[in-house]
Amino acid sequence: MKSLIASALIATAALTGVASAASPTAAPAQKEIKALIPDADLSGLTAAEIVSIDQAMDRVDGAAQKIGTGEALIKSLQ
Repeated sequence: MKSLIASALIATAALTGVASAASPTAAPAQKEIKALIPDADLSGLTAAEIVSIDQAMDRVDGAAQKIGTGEALIKSLQ
């Protein structure tokens, strides 16, 4: 399941051009992730991955689902 989510996330990032826009938006995305998952270790992730995780978290409803999605993606991308 985690592999499927990570693959979908990477494909979405590639198709929407997130990689090209990642640098200016990585800091706000990281801040949003840290607001829900304060102990998230984002140190090994690229800016594009951080932005993609934030976008995936925005797509789901409810704090618990956002946190679960974010944690699963972070773990699978490290």
